[in-house]
Amino acid sequence: MALYENVFIARQDVPTTQVEALTTQFAELVTGLGGTVSKKEYWGLRSLTYRIKKNRKGHYTLLNIDAPSAAVKELERTMSINEDIIRFITVRVDELEEGPSAVMQRSAEKSDRPGGDRGDRWGDRPPRRERPRFGDEGAAPVAAPAGEEE
Repeated sequence: MALYENVFIARQDVPTTQVEALTTQFAELVTGLGGTVSKKEYWGLRSLTYRIKKNRKGHYTLLNIDAPSAAVKELERTMSINEDIIRFITVRVDELEEGPSAVMQRSAEKSDRPGGDRGDRWGDRPPRRERPRFGDEGAAPVAAPAGEEE
């Protein structure tokens, strides 16, 4: 049997529980046709690079599959019929990754940073001073807030 990685994207308005049900349904389909699903990873609701069928976001899920080609063909046929799946891709690989995928490792690194996704790049920024607006050239300069010097 061959090794495959399958990633599918479900519509943004589908609840997470239904995405999990779809994942289970696809895994049972593969196992019923003589294959095995060694890993299921839900990557979350992520933004799409461009709109697909009026969706700007989608639920991403990865499946690691060890199955005959007929099982993968049937899986892809089922995904293409399902209205909740907007895109999918199946790639044949030489070996399956053990442990979390690169996407999950990256999201774990982001959550470890202070300040969340942004790093802490805005936390140490001083408050903005008032400056003259367009058309106020002739007006007197605005004084800096108390406690700040220029």
